[in-house]
Amino acid sequence: VPDDLLLGLKFIFGPSAVPALDLVDQRSVTRVTSPNGRTAYQVLGSSGKLYTCYSSCHFCTCPAFGFTVLQKSESLLCKHILAVYLSQAMGACQELTVSEEQLTSILLAEEEDEG
Repeated sequence: VPDDLLLGLKFIFGPSAVPALDLVDQRSVTRVTSPNGRTAYQVLGSSGKLYTCYSSCHFCTCPAFGFTVLQKSESLLCKHILAVYLSQAMGACQELTVSEEQLTSILLAEEEDEG
């Protein structure tokens, strides 16, 4: 990433920019697609935990998103969502096609983790 673009990312997204780029460099973003076209993204976080992100509604299941973005409104997004957007733009997403049932299980597993 050129220095001027990196500076712009850091200016707009603050402390999330560099960790998000690290996630992209590590190829930690996977686009999970089902046969009917439903899509979610899974990002392997730096802690080793897998987070599910929805770029269509700008949401991540990580605690930082819930606290910093939703509760405090201190940030536009977490590093996982930014990594999804950057990996889309750079063509750096891993691809995984799953059945409708598998995608439903992925989405429900996230719900159970939160509950």
